[in-house]
Amino acid sequence: MTPGDGSGSAPIGSVLVLGGGIAGIQASLDLSAAGYRVFLVEESPTIGGGMARLDKTFPTGDCATCIISPKLVGAMRDYNIDVLTMADVTSLSGEAGRFVAEVRMRPRGVISSKCTGCGDCWTICPVRNNAEPPPPFRPDKPLSEADAARLGGILARHEGQPGNILPVLQEIQESYGYLPRFLLEHMACLWGLRPAELLRVGSFYDRFHFEPYGRHLVEICAGTSCHARGSGKLLEKLEKEIGVGAGETDKSRRFTLRTVRCLGLCALSPAMKINGQPFGRVDLDRVPEILEKFA
Repeated sequence: MTPGDGSGSAPIGSVLVLGGGIAGIQASLDLSAAGYRVFLVEESPTIGGGMARLDKTFPTGDCATCIISPKLVGAMRDYNIDVLTMADVTSLSGEAGRFVAEVRMRPRGVISSKCTGCGDCWTICPVRNNAEPPPPFRPDKPLSEADAARLGGILARHEGQPGNILPVLQEIQESYGYLPRFLLEHMACLWGLRPAELLRVGSFYDRFHFEPYGRHLVEICAGTSCHARGSGKLLEKLEKEIGVGAGETDKSRRFTLRTVRCLGLCALSPAMKINGQPFGRVDLDRVPEILEKFA
């Protein structure tokens, strides 16, 4: 930025802002609002700096993204601001008010104005960033002969069936009482899958679980109707009688206690099920008597 005639009455030229963090972005917006042409130079591929990587800001705890996003959009859309990313200032000459800067921009290999962030260039780049497939997964420990025979029989019964992951997981849980992690790892290896794909299916459905349950599964409805009619107190009573919290199994593995979103027994709230057997309008004084039925 330089005065037009040396008197300082008519500013000419432009302003160079070095650094595209939140301070640089705000300075660029303020200078643009004052009528100056701004060149915002940032060495990294994007502007936003450290604030763009934060979740909350101190001390108010405000959302960092909510604060910086309008400024990012404003800087990119402002006709008075030229954003130069992957750029470095290589020289600076002149004097105060009449500086001349030389900026070198590193090549991208793509036209940034047309980039939509699809990522296709990453996969076909002949120079660098060639994605390498991860090595095939191998379980840490071998299966015992008994487990290998059980798993092999289950897989053989569902071979060639479309959507066979779900029925195989169901049969494994029926056979073992839960989904053992080591068994899923070997199943993934045999089918050429990643363990995460099987774990994603197993964790999606509420009926699957990855830890052994007790002999009797006690389910408490935490839905709106049951909650309004005292399911919270019913849960406290069961936790006291069984001696464990929700989601836990007692030491003798007699009971596993858990909450569910709905049992379909809204008209009988507060409701619970033990091994699938429904109990409606449960009175707290009846809880010990009900549990005694399941030795």
